[in-house]
Amino acid sequence: CCYKNLEDLGLELSFPETNNSLILVRKVPMCFIEREANELRRKRQPITKNIVEELIQEQVELVQTTRGGARGTLPLTFLKVLASQACHGAIKFNEHLTLEESCKLIEALSSCKLPFQCAHGRPSMLPLADIEHLQQEEQPKPNLTRLRKMARAWQLFGK
Repeated sequence: CCYKNLEDLGLELSFPETNNSLILVRKVPMCFIEREANELRRKRQPITKNIVEELIQEQVELVQTTRGGARGTLPLTFLKVLASQACHGAIKFNEHLTLEESCKLIEALSSCKLPFQCAHGRPSMLPLADIEHLQQEEQPKPNLTRLRKMARAWQLFGK
């Protein structure tokens, strides 16, 4: 009953009449192939079979729990694959950016609904300074000892 929905997502299946417990996968979505290529590039095990099995299981459970009523949403399996791809292509910590690249990044982030976290929910940026206290009449003096320790830790972490 969810065959057409899966086909619309790029997963083409066939069911041989000779064996009703067998499902043949004829075509998989491009994002699954890209994820597989990334895993193989990292010298990891192939994962497409597991992703397809997870997607089919997810769809079967969805049909069982909703009696086929929940359609039109992107399956969680797809969301996980796409989130993984988004993070692998992301700028990593301690990666150097030019001023132009930084400006383009800030501009792109300003159009996002959730610019402060990655697709997995991890923070995508951290504050460099807390300027809240500047609005107060009594401005606290900066703790130079603490700032020196933080700068030293930053230098050590970068190496």
